[in-house]
Amino acid sequence: MVLYSFRRCPYAMRARLALHLSQLNPQIREIELKNKPSEMLAVSPKGTVPVLVNGDDVIDESLNIMRFSLLQHPNPNCEYLTQAQYQVLLQSIENASANELIKRHDEEFKGWLDKYKYADRHPQMSQTEYRLQAEAFIQQLEDKLLENEYLFAASPTFADFAIFPFIRQFANVDPKWFNNSHYPNVINWLLKLVNSQLFGQVMTKYPLWLDKKQLTNLKN
Repeated sequence: MVLYSFRRCPYAMRARLALHLSQLNPQIREIELKNKPSEMLAVSPKGTVPVLVNGDDVIDESLNIMRFSLLQHPNPNCEYLTQAQYQVLLQSIENASANELIKRHDEEFKGWLDKYKYADRHPQMSQTEYRLQAEAFIQQLEDKLLENEYLFAASPTFADFAIFPFIRQFANVDPKWFNNSHYPNVINWLLKLVNSQLFGQVMTKYPLWLDKKQLTNLKN
């Protein structure tokens, strides 16, 4: 089993989080997005990460990799969650409210995040205006975190793992602003997840993987 990944991509982070929480241990192939390996493109022509290759089966959507890993290869004895917390995680995968939140994140927030991060490429609005649009979703998270320590429970759920890599990216655009913002619950929630042992393992650095064609080009 092989996972094509890019360390800093939040979609790939999603996949790696679930894989670390499952029994699966694929070979990680760290790629360059500007120089995508032909072997990856052969199995997934759309050319985005993550891509999980399991024999003849290819899963190239991050949420599908998460569901496959956790539902078909669960590991209740993993070192990152207690067994009770792991059951909460599994039960949360089909939670309708959680999936609606993830859908809103992917379809609305992510677009504003990209424009906020790369505002110079989108001169129609200022960076601050893009941030304000993205903040509507941040406020929704802030409100939810008034109810529980994590988004839907007292321990991390499917929604937490699916969403927080992108909130990390949002926070890193302007850390000083974010750390002084009026979202204390989101700030604390993000810190717990980013500083967790699980995320530390997920962000392990792997050497760049080169396919046969790239190796040949290097030799020449």
